[in-house]
Amino acid sequence: MPPRKPRGESIIPMINVVFLLLIFFLLTAQIAPSTPFPLTPPDSRSDIPAAARDVLYVSAEGELAWNDARGAAVWDRIAAREGTGPVEIRADAATPAAGLAGHLKRLRQITDAGAQLVVSGG
Repeated sequence: MPPRKPRGESIIPMINVVFLLLIFFLLTAQIAPSTPFPLTPPDSRSDIPAAARDVLYVSAEGELAWNDARGAAVWDRIAAREGTGPVEIRADAATPAAGLAGHLKRLRQITDAGAQLVVSGG
């Protein structure tokens, strides 16, 4: 009987470890925070990206959201926030301009950090 050739090392355990790591990172990663209600941002022709981290959400009905605060409570949270960066505003495209202007005026009374309106590239 001829001698058997020694088999090489199996790579199956390494493949298993790679897949386990992939699953671990997919389950633990936060891709992007979800919006508190459905939004359709207005279109823009500018290529300048928004750089703010604090986000004020405004729905088409004028509903406000800031982290876990809703309604009029967002203004107290914005006033108490840490950091001096601009407030990012993500408003629905159907939000009335007069309502958005009122929110910007109130924001200006609370903080001097400024605001950035997030729009979709059109």
